[in-house]
Amino acid sequence: MFYEIRRYQVQPGRRDEWVRYMEDVVMPFQQSKGMTVTASFIDEEDDDGYVWIRRFEDEAEREALYAAVYDSDGWKDDIGPAVHKLLIVEKSVVTRVVPTPASPLR
Repeated sequence: MFYEIRRYQVQPGRRDEWVRYMEDVVMPFQQSKGMTVTASFIDEEDDDGYVWIRRFEDEAEREALYAAVYDSDGWKDDIGPAVHKLLIVEKSVVTRVVPTPASPLR
């Protein structure tokens, strides 16, 4: 099992709008496709920072879920374009991490 820690930079002053969109649209859509969202955070030190975490059992599951989400018409036609308007996409950072043996997230 591994996690993706995804750090986003939201367009200046639009973080509240982004959080609402994530919680009302993006996360429910991805979860409906089988994605496991572990957590969602705002950055206390950056007014436009946002972090969320997703979990995958293995690389095969990640690939299948990416295809189910990002190749879907709903993502391509509606959700993806809205995401690109709210984020500074080129500042996104995705880090893959594996829990240590004693981690509660194992």
